[in-house]
Amino acid sequence: MVCLFDKSLVIEILTQIIDAIEIVEERCKFAKTQDDFCDTKEGQEKLDGICMKLIAVGESLKNIDKITDKKLLEQYPTIEWKKIKGIRDFISHHYFDLDADVIFDVCQNEIEELLLVLKKMKNDLLK
Repeated sequence: MVCLFDKSLVIEILTQIIDAIEIVEERCKFAKTQDDFCDTKEGQEKLDGICMKLIAVGESLKNIDKITDKKLLEQYPTIEWKKIKGIRDFISHHYFDLDADVIFDVCQNEIEELLLVLKKMKNDLLK
C-alpha cells in the first residue's frame, strides 16, 4: 500500500478510535435490551457516555477520510463507513430525539466488527 498521506497521524487517530470503541464496548456490556439505557439513571449516564464516544469516532473517521483523500477506508469495504460516520451527525443533531434502540443496535451489531477492522487497518499501516 503506497501512502500519500501522513501515516503516523492516521495511526494516532486510529489508536484513539480503537480506544474509544473499546470503552463503548465495555459500557455496552450491561445492556440486555435498549430499555436498560432508559430505565435507570446509571443506564442513562452510560448512554450519554456511549453517545459522546460515538460522536468522537464518527468525527475522527471523517478526519481520516480527509487526511487520506478518502482512499483508506474504502480499502475495507466490510464496514458501512458512511453509516458509522453518519451516526455522529445523527447523535449531534437529533440528541433529544435519540432512540436508545439505535445505540443498542450499534452496540450489539456493529461495534465488534468495526473494532476488528480498525485494528487490522492499524496493523496494515504499521507494516
